[in-house]
Amino acid sequence: METNFWKLHEDVCYKRAGGKIIWQPRIQCWIDDKIFEDGKLPGIYEGMTPPEIYRELGCSARVYDYGWCIEPYYDETVTTRFERKGDTEYYYIDTPIGTVWQEIKLSKNSWARFPSKWYITNEEDMKIYTYIEAHTFWRYHPERYEEIKSRWGNLGAPTMFIQRVNLLRLYIDLMGVEETIYAIYDYPEVLEEYCKALHESQSRLLDVLVDTPIDIINYGDNVHSGTLPPELFVKYVLPEYKFRNEKLHAAGKFLYAHFDGDNKGLLEYYKETGLDGIEAITPVPQGDVTLEEVKEALGDMYLIDGIPAVYFDEIYSEQTLIDCVNKIIELFAPNLILGISDEISSTGDIERIRLVGKIVDEYNAKIESQNK
Repeated sequence: METNFWKLHEDVCYKRAGGKIIWQPRIQCWIDDKIFEDGKLPGIYEGMTPPEIYRELGCSARVYDYGWCIEPYYDETVTTRFERKGDTEYYYIDTPIGTVWQEIKLSKNSWARFPSKWYITNEEDMKIYTYIEAHTFWRYHPERYEEIKSRWGNLGAPTMFIQRVNLLRLYIDLMGVEETIYAIYDYPEVLEEYCKALHESQSRLLDVLVDTPIDIINYGDNVHSGTLPPELFVKYVLPEYKFRNEKLHAAGKFLYAHFDGDNKGLLEYYKETGLDGIEAITPVPQGDVTLEEVKEALGDMYLIDGIPAVYFDEIYSEQTLIDCVNKIIELFAPNLILGISDEISSTGDIERIRLVGKIVDEYNAKIESQNK
């Protein structure tokens, strides 16, 4: 009988699973790269949709598609324009105080798209984008929720990641790391005004979010201690997490943030975030922390993911993967949503997904037997 992964996902998050855990790998990168390279998926997966692939693999999906249910919109003073010339896209946002624009290059090697010119490149651009954030609002689309639910069914509970906080929004979405760092020191007053306007916009987002049936929320910030040292994390990110948590925990939401790349410099702040868990912490040999260090830093917080993605490549033996999975379960269960830190790559062996699933199924069966 097919497992109701929606229920299991919620039960694990809210400590109703009796000690069981859930295996929830992300495989979209593998799917996208295979289709880009060959125009189709290999073997038995040819022609399958992502939900069909998850059902074939017998595991849960982290259904971030539900993020499509909530969208930003501007008031009548802000308008947008779009142009495309060859492999370059141009996005313009017009306001009464000026225009900002972004240039996006399409990759020739993947579906990826890269900014070759950011929206914000100087102090004046940041003032204009401060106006944009101040005039940004949010709405929920229940019809989209129902469409996503019908497509994914019981493969996972409704889940979404929300807009990145201050510096991470600038780093990844609007400005790039280097120019953001310069802004912090060259025009701090303007940056503070931007962060204040963004905070108010995101507070409006939270007001919408609390009344939706989406209860599992990821702060998709891609926190990386190589670009966000403790001084900046404590000053900018930590207060925003605490603000969000107060509103969303009161509404019964399960909250976690996406930390990838290097983590060692931020381990001591995990518990201080007030989050329920952290996603995508990448252990050695791929990241810079050991599983034991992660466990000590998290305490009773949830680990979401945990398996280095490289263990799904054939350069590592299946036994190495098996040993890693068993160690993660031993250290973190039952506060564990097992997954891949971050995703299986296009060179990974998709059949190893089944191998991990078998280990998790046997563990859950043992827990169920002990509970009888």
